[in-house]
Amino acid sequence: MNENQLPLTVGILIFDQVEVLDVAGPFEVFSVTRLNEERRRQESSPFRILLISERKGQVSAVGGLRFTPDVTIEDCPALDLLIVPGGWGTRKEVKNNTILKWIGDRATKTRLTASVCTGSSLLGKAGLLEGREATTHWRTFDFLRDAAPNAKIREDLLFTLDDPIYTSAGVSAGIDLALRIVSHFFGTKTGQATARQMEYPYPQNDQRRGHT
Repeated sequence: MNENQLPLTVGILIFDQVEVLDVAGPFEVFSVTRLNEERRRQESSPFRILLISERKGQVSAVGGLRFTPDVTIEDCPALDLLIVPGGWGTRKEVKNNTILKWIGDRATKTRLTASVCTGSSLLGKAGLLEGREATTHWRTFDFLRDAAPNAKIREDLLFTLDDPIYTSAGVSAGIDLALRIVSHFFGTKTGQATARQMEYPYPQNDQRRGHT
């Protein structure tokens, strides 16, 4: 990738009762990525990360942790990558036409749009999973089926990479997906080095852990 195109701008959508690790996991991956491991302390991440909410003010995540958005959906700049996390709050957001329309519109302008956990149900309601492979948390396959009846739901996969729409299983699986996104843009070696920095296993394949 041409260095003049860097940093890539990543937007992570946040909303009340979003799952903490669905946000923090990908955020950590993108923030610690480096293109030159030998200059890790001197160089910055090739990603610029923004937290995006529907309106100004803090968002209360599952468990009470609070996130402060950098921008709202009204003043959000152009994005290279949109991450839509999950959490209990998605049960409300699947009925939020303002958010669904924004996700659908933004997805037409990004290089990749990705979801973590039940965020895939928001992608489904936004019309982004028609005929596409998708997955979600193992407890919420029916929720996804209701939101995306024409999606090819993969209960066996940890993540799906159906360009330009990616989805992952629940919670910690967002880290695996984010590492694969790093590899998508900057190569497997960079993805593996990022995982090593985090002391997290790099996902060698897309199989769901413990699936039989």
